[in-house]
Amino acid sequence: MRTIKTALCSFGMSGWVFHAPFLHLHPGFELYAVWERSKKAAAGKYPGIISYDTYEAMLADAAIELVIVNTPNYTHYELAKKALLAGKHIIVEKPFCITVAECDELIALAKEKNKMISVYQNRRYDSDFKIIKKVLQENMLGDIVEAEFHFDRYSEILSPKVHKETPGPGTGLLYDLGSHLIDQALCLFGMPEAVFADVFAARKISLVDDYMEILLFYPSKRVRIKASYVVREPLPSYAIHGTKGSFIKARTDVQEKALQAGLSPDMPDWGKEPENEMGLLHTEKDGKEIREYLHSENGNYREYYDGIYQTLTAGAPLPVSAEEGKNVIQVIEKAYQSNREKKVVTF
Repeated sequence: MRTIKTALCSFGMSGWVFHAPFLHLHPGFELYAVWERSKKAAAGKYPGIISYDTYEAMLADAAIELVIVNTPNYTHYELAKKALLAGKHIIVEKPFCITVAECDELIALAKEKNKMISVYQNRRYDSDFKIIKKVLQENMLGDIVEAEFHFDRYSEILSPKVHKETPGPGTGLLYDLGSHLIDQALCLFGMPEAVFADVFAARKISLVDDYMEILLFYPSKRVRIKASYVVREPLPSYAIHGTKGSFIKARTDVQEKALQAGLSPDMPDWGKEPENEMGLLHTEKDGKEIREYLHSENGNYREYYDGIYQTLTAGAPLPVSAEEGKNVIQVIEKAYQSNREKKVVTF
């Protein structure tokens, strides 16, 4: 089995929670190097990993095949471009870039250099989203008329990550949690025809947007996505209504909390939801009304890396393409335009 030497661009929360555990355990990857400008924390968890003081020195290491750009949003374009120019395959954290123009340039450069470029959208591999996909793929609700997705939190204080709370390109809730919700909506329903958005800072302490509501217009359905940091008692994270019935589901994937607690993804029943968090299906089948709770598949972010390995070694389709990442940025740009102009904006 070929092993792909992989490097991380940082070892903050994204690095040690969402990437390193899965790369370390995956037989197809070697967690080989990391760029650490100040704190040298990676070797404490992964002895033998190479820690580089500069990005240029890491990119100069010919052994590295794959670079993961998991740094603040505004750096994605610059660091991804440098990695491609250095002849590396790349994975870029969401959001892919800040503008569609930056996305287009990186996609063209990757094609020119014959290198893989993918966007890391781990929420596609959450247990709750998996059951949503199954319900729709098996047409349990008939023709979908309306869907509403939430990603709500409650916080009276600002994030300790200063780059997330400082006004500038790529900051704010729409680029952060909005990137997850938009990707999930596009994954299920494709690109909309038009967008209407309301985005603002709801908390007096916040300098960047911390509330968003976006309405996506499709020919025969409407999809609303919402996120806020002022929701102490959240609504269901997914509510989908069709001509035959409805499906209601809370956001209950356990992976992030488990990873933050230091648990390993190879433990038994990884990603299994609690029994009391099943989604409610109320529909009809063969003329009979059904109201029951559905088990979700286990969540597992490793499935993303399984897909990346198959792409690099067998030419399989990417689990998340750069074009899909660009589509999310298109929606974000249109949403901000809609918010500024207070009107529906078409594509």
